[in-house]
Amino acid sequence: MPVIQLRTTIAAPVEAVFDACLDVELHQRSARGTGERIIAGRTTGQMTLGDTVTWSARHFGLRWTMTVAIVEYERPRWFVDEMVEGPFASMRHAHSFRPQRGGATTVMEDEFSFRAPLGPLGRLAEVIALTRHLTRFLARRNEHLKRALERP
Repeated sequence: MPVIQLRTTIAAPVEAVFDACLDVELHQRSARGTGERIIAGRTTGQMTLGDTVTWSARHFGLRWTMTVAIVEYERPRWFVDEMVEGPFASMRHAHSFRPQRGGATTVMEDEFSFRAPLGPLGRLAEVIALTRHLTRFLARRNEHLKRALERP
């Protein structure tokens, strides 16, 4: 199972970073490049434990739909979202947040694990394209979040 790990330092308090990561509208803006939009579940504001959202987005030229749920949540330290329904055999995204520099800065860490469907063919897709594509997608989302929170 591929695991993508990212670390992003953001000049903002941990509570602000945590809340922004759960803001579905901010997430939607961060994924404009894939035409991501909310089609069901929480459509505005911040997600919390038990909430679901269904996203529609274009990846690799195809429109995909995926429903995720917040399955673990401890504000402002960490939360986990998992795919409930969608294109992966499995998907889990753990987010953790640590205050730094007296609380003025936050280190945000992502651990994104997934398994493609289709057995050996899916494993090949993970190696050839999916891991790199998803790493870039998550890094762009984190950069968007960083810019939004660090804006004067």
